[in-house]
Amino acid sequence: AAAARRAAPRMASIVDVPSWDDPRLAGYRGVADPAALARQGECLIEGRLVVPRLLDLARKSARWRGRIQSVLVTPAALDQLAPALASHDRLTVYRLAADHWTSLTGFNLHRGCLALAHRPDVPTLETLSLGGLQCIVVLEGVSNPDIIGGIFRSAAALGADLVVLGPSCGDPLYRKAIRTSMGAALEVPYATTAAWPGALSHLQMQGFFVAALTTPPADVMLPDWTRPRQPIALLAGAEGHGLTPEAQALASRRVSIPMTGRVDSLNVATAVSIALYHAGWTPHRDTPD
Repeated sequence: AAAARRAAPRMASIVDVPSWDDPRLAGYRGVADPAALARQGECLIEGRLVVPRLLDLARKSARWRGRIQSVLVTPAALDQLAPALASHDRLTVYRLAADHWTSLTGFNLHRGCLALAHRPDVPTLETLSLGGLQCIVVLEGVSNPDIIGGIFRSAAALGADLVVLGPSCGDPLYRKAIRTSMGAALEVPYATTAAWPGALSHLQMQGFFVAALTTPPADVMLPDWTRPRQPIALLAGAEGHGLTPEAQALASRRVSIPMTGRVDSLNVATAVSIALYHAGWTPHRDTPD
């Protein structure tokens, strides 16, 4: 019997909850008030594809180790997530019938899977050691959670080392941003800065070439621009307004993506993706930029 117990696979503790108003689920009511959730130092992660990524990070990354408080699932979602939960024997998983979820969260949450976690500490740019970083993304006023999520997904896919959030930027750990990023917002390092636009001068003093993504007129079009032989910071602004004149004035160079003229700009997440690909894959030349 003892040998059988030793051989049994580890598994999270499954707790059946009879009703949506059970006090053990109080944290999950924060779906309707993400600002209050953030003030409490917590975040909610949604989806059958993204929650397993969080579970994996909780095993591998010091950033998320020990931060998952619990997971809430429908019976169907539990069946799908069982392999991901198998190695988390100290985790509590609440199982709640699907017809209780709308009452709990305030809207129809189709995915039937949420995780409640303590937020990791977020450093400020000025306290970070930037040595060894080659490509970072700096955002000014980008608040839309879907765009934030898209930028983090591209940052993960195309090799950005860090995302810096300037003033009025959205929360990467808001549930929608995490979902849109396919979990990349949980993994890509990011920092905040209140010293704006002075943070751009700080980056230049640390050896970064600050390339501002703007609509024409610009100093150079992206296909004609070769990344200099130094670390690069790609600077992007909000939809509609773009970068402020103050931020543009401190950039090392203003770079534009050529377009047909049928539209006057690209979605910020799309523009950052194109620039990241160009910056990461264009071979360096010996001639100065």
